[in-house]
Amino acid sequence: MRRLLPFLLLAGPALAQSPIIDRTDMPSLTAGVDTLRLSVASPVLPAAAPPLSRRGANQTWNYASLTPTTQRVETFLPASTAIATSPLVYGLTFGPFGGANRATVASPQALPVAAGGLVPLTDTYQFFALSGAAAAVQDFRSVGFGGTVSGATVPVTYASHAQQDVIYRFPLSFASSADSSNSYFTTPAAAAAVGYLSQKRKRVNKPDAWGTLTTPFGTFQTVRVVTRLEDHDSISVGPISQGFDVPVTREYKWLANAQHVPVLTITTTLLAGQETITNVEYRDIYRRPVRLATRDAATDAALNAYPNPSAAGTPLTLSLPAGSGPLTVSAIDLVGRQLFRRGFSTSAEVLTLGADAFGGFRGVALLTVTTARGTATRRVVRE
Repeated sequence: MRRLLPFLLLAGPALAQSPIIDRTDMPSLTAGVDTLRLSVASPVLPAAAPPLSRRGANQTWNYASLTPTTQRVETFLPASTAIATSPLVYGLTFGPFGGANRATVASPQALPVAAGGLVPLTDTYQFFALSGAAAAVQDFRSVGFGGTVSGATVPVTYASHAQQDVIYRFPLSFASSADSSNSYFTTPAAAAAVGYLSQKRKRVNKPDAWGTLTTPFGTFQTVRVVTRLEDHDSISVGPISQGFDVPVTREYKWLANAQHVPVLTITTTLLAGQETITNVEYRDIYRRPVRLATRDAATDAALNAYPNPSAAGTPLTLSLPAGSGPLTVSAIDLVGRQLFRRGFSTSAEVLTLGADAFGGFRGVALLTVTTARGTATRRVVRE
């Protein structure tokens, strides 16, 4: 053994390998609550940041120079906690008798549909299912959504178990093959009288690299997964009925053991044939992001939110400088909890946030617009 020890010490670095991500690295596996703080940085990466094209084994990515412009808190609850808000409706749909829709985890999140704001669902949850430890096939998937329409709780489920959105399959490492899923959900009859929406999604996950990642939060051994999302949304409200393909999105996600969410996610959108970064966020501690933001004079001069104050449950209109290009709109309350975050590819000078953006929120919020040139923030009041 003594003779082997020096050899093992010398061989150690060569034996480095990709982390293996499994079910224990997903959110809320206990009766507790996972509250995870994420910092959002400018979509324009610092000059020192490594290129997204860096892939392969044993890589080193240094994103320590990322500077947050805002923060959000992502919360994952045991599904039973969300079900308790509407035991009859959610219980039958996502509880023990939900069959293929039975959920283990829930998170307060909006519908992942570009035109979702036209259908006034508020107090929305996304429900997830994590395979049991003894399951022959293990994955983490979305099984549906829930929200309130005109005071009534409405569950939204996928067309079938085979058409649920499989977010990850386990075990997941650099050696894993690419995999895909095709999902489909549609507004149930209970909400169709108010408005109809549906989404067909193709998700392709491809592990393309592993190595050491450094962000302002720390240094981690990670496996990088590139997720390609191809969405087709359909919307019908009153006389308006339209189906459209959403621009192709890629999510570059660095996963590490015991972190429950990606340590770093860089999202790109294919616009006019060009892959453009539209969102950068990473696992972090509490900071003062508004003071750290890079201000853009043109956006700050043109940005106006009206009406302000505005009534809860009504749209909010924003004025923007011409040619802003891809942008992100987010809002937090005065204690730093994120109310929403949405990306837009429009270059228009006027942008309307749907009634569901703030949900039923009432009070003072800080609304931030982030473009490639920087950010601008406005104080808005919802009454």
